Amino acid sequence: MIGYGCGFGFPGILLPQLELPGSLINVSKNQESWLASVSSIPMVFGNFLVPVVMSRAGRKVALYAVTLILMLGWFFVIIATSYEMLLLGMMIQGFSFGMFMPLRSVYIGECSSPRYRGGFLTSSVLAQIFGILFVHFTGSLISYQLTALCSISFALISIILTVYSPESPSWLATKGLYERCKENFIFLRGEDEMPELEKMIETVNLLETQESTRSTFREMIAVVKKKEFFKPVLLLFALYIMLSCGGAPVMGAYSVTILELLMPKANANFWMVALDCQRLLFTGAAIFVVNKVKRRPMLFFIGSLCAGSQLLMGAYVFAKNNDYLPFDALWIPGVLISVQMLSISMGMQPLPAVIAGEVCPLQHRSLAGGIGLTALSVSAFIVLKTFPGLISVVGLEGTLAVYAGVIAACLAVAWVLLPETSGRTLQQIEEHFRGTTLLNPETDEEKPLTYAAQPVYFSIQK
Repeated sequence: MIGYGCGFGFPGILLPQLELPGSLINVSKNQESWLASVSSIPMVFGNFLVPVVMSRAGRKVALYAVTLILMLGWFFVIIATSYEMLLLGMMIQGFSFGMFMPLRSVYIGECSSPRYRGGFLTSSVLAQIFGILFVHFTGSLISYQLTALCSISFALISIILTVYSPESPSWLATKGLYERCKENFIFLRGEDEMPELEKMIETVNLLETQESTRSTFREMIAVVKKKEFFKPVLLLFALYIMLSCGGAPVMGAYSVTILELLMPKANANFWMVALDCQRLLFTGAAIFVVNKVKRRPMLFFIGSLCAGSQLLMGAYVFAKNNDYLPFDALWIPGVLISVQMLSISMGMQPLPAVIAGEVCPLQHRSLAGGIGLTALSVSAFIVLKTFPGLISVVGLEGTLAVYAGVIAACLAVAWVLLPETSGRTLQQIEEHFRGTTLLNPETDEEKPLTYAAQPVYFSIQK
């Protein structure tokens, strides 16, 4: 995740260095927007490839593949002598990011206890933000080539950690390796949560029995129709689009541009690093908050805070450009953008990752996560590619207003689809979407449905 954060924030120091006189590679404004956004395109292909690797070869093999591809992308960036080579390196990194994002949520969600799952998933976002801080700070002092060389070291550390990491118990259960599944489950979570393991194995056996009676086409149609599949996918679409418009992607790639428009008299590089430090601290606090606060109220509070801060920043820029302010001080935009960083760090960025690791069904977790992340890849590309154009047409204030409107629409979708997942096992959450239990989002009580649940599987014909 640190290496992913380095790649995510790398355009923020790459683009300013390419604009310096005497740069080895000269690029136009349109080419700069492609460098900032092109990694989102191959992310889509990575999202759909990794479910196959995860399902057939396991989570650990997928981790090895993702890390090696990331290292290859950094290698092309380091040796690049042309715009095309830089673009290729960024695309390879994007392919790795696309594979890693569903893998991260699935692996952590399957290996961690419900008591600590939210904290672990938030810790992965903390590591990502540390990577952004690392690359922004390092890139402010040395060349982007040396910064890329430093960033590749995190991939090497990741390979070493993967060697000593256990395979996911859930994946072992789907392959019928119940002894190894039990050993890894106890190693990861102890014996206190054995009832969840027994329920998981029972569910896997039932699913395999029913799925074996179908043809491939019929199976895919049945999967798409399942409520426990399409509802989480729609929810993930809303959450990931909201994440893209929340400010995290544009602050990673265009932080200097935004700060120069918001605070023309300030030192943009200093504020970029300072805001990264702020995000790191806030995300560290979010690790504890996520484990204490329920998901639904936290999401809606943080989402409203983010949209509100964007509207206020837009209003400030509009008033300043039209001389409506009776006075102007640096602390006003400083406070507003700090509030936005608070909302990004405490919820807009970690919560989608946390919820993604909780809501996808076991039997099709890889596929559902990959489809959901397509929305993040596409929306991130659209946001990053169109940001310079929006700035030139409607200004920073209009751009922020558009983003705030999209966030409001996504929150409305989440209000309908998102149950309270805090403290629930993955099996309980899946049963809620299937319709066999009902989680009250206000009281977090789980109650049997008063109506007869619809059959989930096809009956076996004589």
